[in-house]
Order: sequence, then structure tokens, then C-alpha cells
Amino acid sequence: AVFAGLEGTRPVLVEVQALVSPSSFGTPRRAVIGWDSGRLAMVLAVLEARCGVVFGNNDVYLNVAGGLRISEPAADLAVAAALLSSLTGTPVPNEAVVFGEIGLSGEVRRVAQPELRLKEAAKLGFNQAILPQMDKKKGKENAEAAISRSEIRRLSDLLPLFDVKKAA
Repeated sequence: AVFAGLEGTRPVLVEVQALVSPSSFGTPRRAVIGWDSGRLAMVLAVLEARCGVVFGNNDVYLNVAGGLRISEPAADLAVAAALLSSLTGTPVPNEAVVFGEIGLSGEVRRVAQPELRLKEAAKLGFNQAILPQMDKKKGKENAEAAISRSEIRRLSDLLPLFDVKKAA
């Protein structure tokens, strides 16, 4: 999943990679490079508790490509998309960027400067965005118009994009 983030005031696009595989040990492994391991645990817990997606018997590996370190919560949705993609084998669209903060109740919160993130993504050739629901009062900029949006209110709204089967 390509995350549209901010480094200070500069927009950056970075790839978030995930590998979910069945664990061969009693305790599944969680390995993280370039992101907060506590934040990964929170995203996994929200996916299980609020969306019914089971990761409990799987090893989870998460990597931020290029050796970068991401600290902003806006990467939550990109991490969730990468995890779901790996779990189901359904890729995140190559031409899509993803950003949004996930709350404990499963809501997807708005993040700072979404227009700047979308503008940079459009400039780099991306034409889709998976993001939190935007404020309808604001006008669209020209760069944003080139990007089709999948606006998400709750994390469970992300599941149909990856054809996820909920646990019984």
C-alpha cells in the first residue's frame, strides 16, 4: 500500500509492505520495521474486534520500504490495507494512495492536510485514493479532481475492497 504522508510540511509517498502467514509456532510473531510496534498491535486488535478479521494464528511482518521511519497516525489505514491485502491475496491497486487514522472503535478519522497529500499523489501519477470521509464544504482543487476517491467512515468499509470474509 502506498501511504501519502507528510514529513514536516512536505508530502511524501512511501510504500508500506505487509506479510501475513500462518504461524508454525504456538505464539505468532509480530515484526515491524519503520513503524511503531504498539500501533501495529492496535490496528490488528481493531481489525479483529471491530471487523471480525482474525489474525491471531498468523505471523505478521510489517515493513516501511526505503528504510524510512513513519511516526504519524495517518499511516494506520495504509497499514490496515497492506495487512488485509496480504491476508486475502488481493492487492491494493497500484494507482492508489491510502491515508487515515484509525480509532479504537473502528472509525477512520480525518488527517491534516489531505488536499496537499492528494495533490502530490496526482503529481506522481496516482489516480485513486482510499481516505477518510472529507468535509463536503471545501471545494476541490484541480489536482484532487484527477483522483477518484473511496471515502471511508469506518474500518469495516475497507473490507469489501479486499473481499474479506469475516469470522463467524
